[in-house]
Amino acid sequence: MSLTYPPGTARRRRLGLTAGTAALLAVALSACATTAPTKSSGGSATIEVVAAENFWGSLAAQLGGSHVKVTSIINNPDADPHDYEPTAADGREIASAKLALINGVGYDAWATKLADANPSSSRTTLTVGDLVGAKDGDNPHRWYNPGNVRQVIDQITADYKKIDPADASFFDTQHDTVINTNLKTYFDTISEIKTNYSGTPVGASESIFAMLSPALGLNLLTPAAFLTDISEGSDPSAKDKASIDNQIKNKQIKVYVYNSQNATPDVQQQVNEAKAAGIPVSTITETLTPAGASFQDWQVAQFDALKQALGQATGK
Repeated sequence: MSLTYPPGTARRRRLGLTAGTAALLAVALSACATTAPTKSSGGSATIEVVAAENFWGSLAAQLGGSHVKVTSIINNPDADPHDYEPTAADGREIASAKLALINGVGYDAWATKLADANPSSSRTTLTVGDLVGAKDGDNPHRWYNPGNVRQVIDQITADYKKIDPADASFFDTQHDTVINTNLKTYFDTISEIKTNYSGTPVGASESIFAMLSPALGLNLLTPAAFLTDISEGSDPSAKDKASIDNQIKNKQIKVYVYNSQNATPDVQQQVNEAKAAGIPVSTITETLTPAGASFQDWQVAQFDALKQALGQATGK
């Protein structure tokens, strides 16, 4: 099911928790504040990991193997992480975690608030935005940046080794398996697209594709302001919409890529115009689709669909 938003409706609510939710969480967290997670040592205990979103949770689970238990709070393809209303159970999960994985960059401010509400010297919090040097206002979709994905993989492994130093060699082995085996097709497909389609002009519906396109060697022509406006739930300017209409009408772009979980009326109109003009349309999603898919299976399936669209458009 696609998430649709009427024109002018703010999609990204980067506000604090509602008063009722905050009060509920405060009660739940106060009950957890004196309970420290069990220390993992020499494989005697499992590392409890909580990820705000399942794309990071999938990687954390693969990197930790049998030595971790990973809970992903956002694990439904129809849920919007930006607008998620956390529950008391979410607060308890983060409060008792040995490792909390948060995307940051304003994407999941609710998760940061939950972690801050219950500080613990025995919990490691990995905020991806901080790790990669991104700040609020930057593109938050860091899992669509292959370089950032590699950074996160390295840091999760380092955090596991810090939490459970007795099993450091196990985590090193898991790290190498994830990079060289589990994600081999992911990295290989990125290289293949870049080799075969470098410089191909494309259009996109929002900023979710803005970091992936250069990694794939594609030339993203959509105005940056339009990409941000759609991502932020703002009304794009008439000038930007006219520019995209012209790109489609004159076939200046070869493929149009859109986030089906944010199909606003403006985006849906562009999708329809692209199809009418004979421009292949490729779909990506914000969270793991289907739910339960691994990070790499989800990404590679999207890459394969994009390859097919690019091949159709260029004849390669």
